[in-house]
Order: sequence, then C-alpha cells, then structure tokens
Amino acid sequence: MMLNGLNGLVSLDPVVHLTAGPVFRTRSPISNFTHMLHSRYKSKEDLNSYSAHPDHLRVVKENVLPICDDIMAVDWVADNDPLPLSLPCNSAIKVTFLKLKENVNDEAQGEILGVIKGIKDNVSGIQQITCGENFSPARAKGFSIASVAVFNGVNEMEGIEENEEYVNLQKQKVRDYLDGVIVVDYVVPSSSSSSSNL
Repeated sequence: MMLNGLNGLVSLDPVVHLTAGPVFRTRSPISNFTHMLHSRYKSKEDLNSYSAHPDHLRVVKENVLPICDDIMAVDWVADNDPLPLSLPCNSAIKVTFLKLKENVNDEAQGEILGVIKGIKDNVSGIQQITCGENFSPARAKGFSIASVAVFNGVNEMEGIEENEEYVNLQKQKVRDYLDGVIVVDYVVPSSSSSSSNL
C-alpha cells in the first residue's frame, strides 16, 4: 500500500519525476534505510505545492507514517539542468548525504560541491549528477549537502569501482570537513514492480 500510494503521486501537477521503492544497497553503517522516494520539481514553489497537496498529505498520513520508524529528507536546488528530468525504469541512482563538521565555512562547502561536480567528468558511466545544499534542515538529521549520480543501470553503477583510485582521492580532499556520510543505491523500479505492496 505504501509504494502504491507514493508512486501514485507522480500524477500530481507539480511533480516532474517521482519514484518510490526498496533500497538496492546502503553503503553506510550508520543508516538503516529500507525504501527511498526520489522526486524532482521545476522549482521550490512546486515542491512546496506538492508537499501541501491533500493527496500527498493523505498518503503520508495513511500509508507511510503508520509503518515507518523514521523518515529523512534532503531537498536542494539542482545547480544544473539534468536531462532527462524523468528517469527511465532500471536507472541506478547513487545518493550521497554529507553531514559537515561544525564551523565548516562557505569556502569549504564550495570546495565540497566542486569535488562532487567534478566526478562526472572523471568517472565513466555517470549519466548525470546533481548536488546542492539542503534547504529543509528540519527533516535532514544534520545532513546539509547531498548529491544524486544517475547511471543507465546497476552494471554501470558497479563500474564506478574501476575508478576507485580517483574516487578515493576525491574523498581524501573533503574527508576533514565531514562528520558523517550516508550512501544509498537505488534502482528506479519498472512499472510492474513499482506498484507492488509491502
């Protein structure tokens, strides 16, 4: 019921892309995520309209809150115009959440975002990447920067390991600024699996 309800919200006017389903893999010991909702909107105003929409509120109240122990959400304005906005079924997504140490200044935050943006040019298989600073701190559990890297499929996402040396070098550049990292891998479900019940 939860996935049916969430995936049905794709029909709401403000929504450009919305998919919900089970997490493929969590690469962080500090998280116990089981499901993910990934959505895209043309503006913050559209996100606000979606969040306040009666159908969204009903699905959250009736289908999500009764069965979920906890919810974390990170919202940011894409610094680029990733295309396509609506991702095809079986696309693989690597979502990274970063919690910064206290007193990390704007210059360091800019450096972190620059490192994330540069990954696409140096790691094969990434179709698009977007990152930004979270503007919904109340729901983000202290995670203030996030990114989404999109791959054609799981095999391409797994191929990032071929660039392990480069990726580790990039992690070294920002490691001293971080207090926590969560990485969640997700696969956009096919239409038949996105309507399955929990």
